[in-house]
Amino acid sequence: MTFLSFIRDGLGAMFQGSKFYWGWLGLLHVFIVIGLAFYSQQLQQGVIITGMSDQVSWGFYIANFTFMLGIASSVILLLIPAYLFGREDVKQVVLIGQAMAVAAVLTAMLLVIVDLGRPDRMLHLLPFIGKFNLPQSMLAWDVVSLNGFLCLNLLIPFYILYRRYQGKPASIKHVLPFIILTIFWAIFMTTVEALLFATNSGRPLWHTPLLGPRLLASAFVIGPALLIIVLLFLRRFWQYPVKQTVIDMLSIIMLCALYVTLFIVLLELLIDFYNETTHAASLRYLYFGLHGYAGLTPWIWTALLLNIIAVLLLSFRQLRQNTRILIIACCLSFIGIWIEKGMSFVVGGFIPTPIGEIYEYTPTFAEIMITLGCWAIGILVFTLLVRASITLEVRIKSSATQQ
Repeated sequence: MTFLSFIRDGLGAMFQGSKFYWGWLGLLHVFIVIGLAFYSQQLQQGVIITGMSDQVSWGFYIANFTFMLGIASSVILLLIPAYLFGREDVKQVVLIGQAMAVAAVLTAMLLVIVDLGRPDRMLHLLPFIGKFNLPQSMLAWDVVSLNGFLCLNLLIPFYILYRRYQGKPASIKHVLPFIILTIFWAIFMTTVEALLFATNSGRPLWHTPLLGPRLLASAFVIGPALLIIVLLFLRRFWQYPVKQTVIDMLSIIMLCALYVTLFIVLLELLIDFYNETTHAASLRYLYFGLHGYAGLTPWIWTALLLNIIAVLLLSFRQLRQNTRILIIACCLSFIGIWIEKGMSFVVGGFIPTPIGEIYEYTPTFAEIMITLGCWAIGILVFTLLVRASITLEVRIKSSATQQ
């Protein structure tokens, strides 16, 4: 069992599957091609084809970037019970979670690149060509956190799968330090993300010490929600051995995180509106409109309603253990957090501007299609990694049974 045969079998497994599998890959490629077509238009004409402006300089791209980092950091919810508490049922699915983290970080990186307008500006970060500006620059810390987290979530599953491929167990002595580092790195990555927003002191919506816990809590909602849907799909259609105890654990984590998320939202509303000042203008715009402008108001109330319905469905054990209702609750919370943590949080911070101007933002069709292209690349990477992981594990178990 050589290293080259491991690579060959892994790559071969990615391109073997049913008609449905190939149809799924084909659909993703359609979105990727459309996204690339619109991105080439953006490269030629500039970000003028987007809905962004000098007043709202972060839009749909950064909203989805923020959301993706939440999905990525939630992998620690599998790493902690699997390796620190030794739960064998969680160990069976932890590689799926890490594949999701890799795909989410890659998508987040792509969204940053398309948001730059000119990707050649990344050359300023390279040593000897530009200047990295570490530790002064928060952007430099963000680059470190993203690339470090990506490498860790590629290294650990690769090592574990390769050892299994060799017919040997992965040495916990070698893996555990990297697992612990990944857990702290995920928190570090979310903290850096929060500081990127919070250090903009002219944006009162972001300038709060609650921002870090808020982002982490919402990450622990969307991560388990997506994982539950993926694991139920793999168990139903790919006969992947996912135990119900894992689904139950993730649903309880999601419920607790939803409670915390809604509690933080309530705190923000009470504190800002109890003694309302000009610093509450962004929140007033989001929830009630400001000076006749209310573009995001229906969205934020929809997000709040979806999250409340989700938390009510998950709060009752009988409903939570019903697969269909659980999937509905996961979808509602996933969409609700995307609206609240993505569009409303990012765009709402720019309205009004520090001098009181109100410029509402709406993403253009080109912006949406480029973002969908980035999502499609991430989903494609996740699909291929999961396919290779599951196929190799099946082969390893079958060969072990024959021996």
